[in-house]
Amino acid sequence: MLGSGRLFLKGMQMNRVGIVLLALSIAGVANAATTLKIATVTPEGSQWMKDMRASADAVREQTEGRVIVKYYGGGSMGTDSQVLKRISIGALQGGVFTPSALMEKYGDIGLYGLPMVFASEEEAGYVRSHLDSKIAAGMEAAGFVTFGFAATGFAMIMSNEPVDELSDMKGKRVWVPEGDTISKATMDALQVTPIPLPLTDVYTALQTGTLDIIGMSPVGAVILQYHTKLKYVTDVPLIYTIGFMAVDKKAFDKVAIADQQIVHKVMADLYHKYDVLNLEDDSEAKQALFAAGMKRVELDADRLAEIRAVLHKSNAEMAGRGVVSSAMYEEMMGYVAEFRSEAATIASSEKTTKAQ
Repeated sequence: MLGSGRLFLKGMQMNRVGIVLLALSIAGVANAATTLKIATVTPEGSQWMKDMRASADAVREQTEGRVIVKYYGGGSMGTDSQVLKRISIGALQGGVFTPSALMEKYGDIGLYGLPMVFASEEEAGYVRSHLDSKIAAGMEAAGFVTFGFAATGFAMIMSNEPVDELSDMKGKRVWVPEGDTISKATMDALQVTPIPLPLTDVYTALQTGTLDIIGMSPVGAVILQYHTKLKYVTDVPLIYTIGFMAVDKKAFDKVAIADQQIVHKVMADLYHKYDVLNLEDDSEAKQALFAAGMKRVELDADRLAEIRAVLHKSNAEMAGRGVVSSAMYEEMMGYVAEFRSEAATIASSEKTTKAQ
């Protein structure tokens, strides 16, 4: 009996040790850091990359090391499609994208990229104040968490021969981002030859003469050095461009709610900063293009009206085919009309005041 009692007590002690070890193990798991690996084509050493790494430091500090954001810059993780594949298998948790990369997941992410929808940054900003949150919600429903959208300026036609009318583009090889159904449909409408390529291959294609024309914002062209391989800029706001971070929702949901809020705040602040500064940078970059020797090409009113008519018809057809949703397209165009109406009213009022 005495021996049995000793065995019982020894067993109880062993159980207590096991419980303590289990508790410590659970605590260790609870306190383990979650790493969000994010891919981007942003060049290492650029101010954009420095700001992104500063945001990672802020997340680590504010979550006391519970969340670590690790960036892979310079396109080191491959093309957008390769990045998305890595996300799907958990090798990455997110990426920094332009809309074309995720249009197969959520078509309305390409809404702002319909050509010649917006005439100015102010107009685009007005529309975005109404639609950004809806597009972010749509992205989340499609499985990706976003933290805001950063304008990167208007893409303009950049070429090695001047383009000042539609006929100048016919027969030319024009870059469209890989998987970008909007750009492909746009090129089809303009009756030019689209060459789908990932962003990481564009510089080489310009260098080898595989491409004749690209559509790119000035700041994008300067950052990626495309302007060194091109001679002309057709100074027309062709396509409004944005960038954003998208993180796999399943991966993000593994982060504690309180830490999710911290990540949201830090990244939202970063993208708001980009949204403001990128437009200033884009204006400076435009001047840098001309300082580097690129020549400005301007369209006269009739030729601009011809191109705009072709593209607006193409946009409506894309909405009709479901490339973007008809409802969201109509809502966007309604806000465009609203902005222009208000602007016209203000201009008329100011004209009357001056006349008095």
